[in-house]
Amino acid sequence: MASVDNKILEIFIPGPAGRLEAKYYKSKKNTSPIALVLHPHPQYGGTMNNKIVVDIFQTFVDNDFSVCRVNFRGVGKSDGEFDNGQGELADAAAALDWLERENFDNSQCWISGFSFGSLIAMQLLMRRPEINRFVAISPQPNVYDFSFLSPCPTSGIMIYGKKDELVPVEHINDLNKRLSAQKGIKVEFDSITEANHFFSKADIALIKSLNKAELKLNLEERTGLKINRIEIGKINYLNDTADIKIFYFEDDQK
Repeated sequence: MASVDNKILEIFIPGPAGRLEAKYYKSKKNTSPIALVLHPHPQYGGTMNNKIVVDIFQTFVDNDFSVCRVNFRGVGKSDGEFDNGQGELADAAAALDWLERENFDNSQCWISGFSFGSLIAMQLLMRRPEINRFVAISPQPNVYDFSFLSPCPTSGIMIYGKKDELVPVEHINDLNKRLSAQKGIKVEFDSITEANHFFSKADIALIKSLNKAELKLNLEERTGLKINRIEIGKINYLNDTADIKIFYFEDDQK
């Protein structure tokens, strides 16, 4: 199903437990990258209309992705009932199957999840070699075992709040240390100073972090440079341009 006027569509995707309710945006470019966005824990109010999930979705839209966010089984208008993660992983796989069929000429495949959704996203990443990049928001390594990321198959971004009341920072640091030791990939850990687990009143900072991280990963892939950091200066919204400074390593030197 394609959108002629590029509006966000409400759709239903065939899933293993029945229909899955979803929202879908189709880029005008057939070769645009695709992204699937997964929501927090269904038993704690998580839905695809969670504000952070919508923010992530919109960030992908603004970066010209074809993107889908989906309600897990038993949430909203989706059929079925909560299945302790196993069924939700199957739901995510079905949604990705659909998204790929609709965008078979896609240039990249991204997966993203918030809180519980980040766990399902990373589990799906391990099962689907076509996924090029991931964005995990507020992962919970103190609650869920992330040791299955051994090795993590691709580079990506993990964003967390320094004021996360549900995840002690030492658990994030341990996960960072384990993933940083792996060769051949680069996992960016970006902390938002003012953010808690749910990014209450910190959604703008999250969007800025997402945009900068997506730009960094795409530039690294296009140029082959090992980028240290990016500074975004003056933005001209009329001409859709911006002044960008790129700091990169050359022969292991800055």
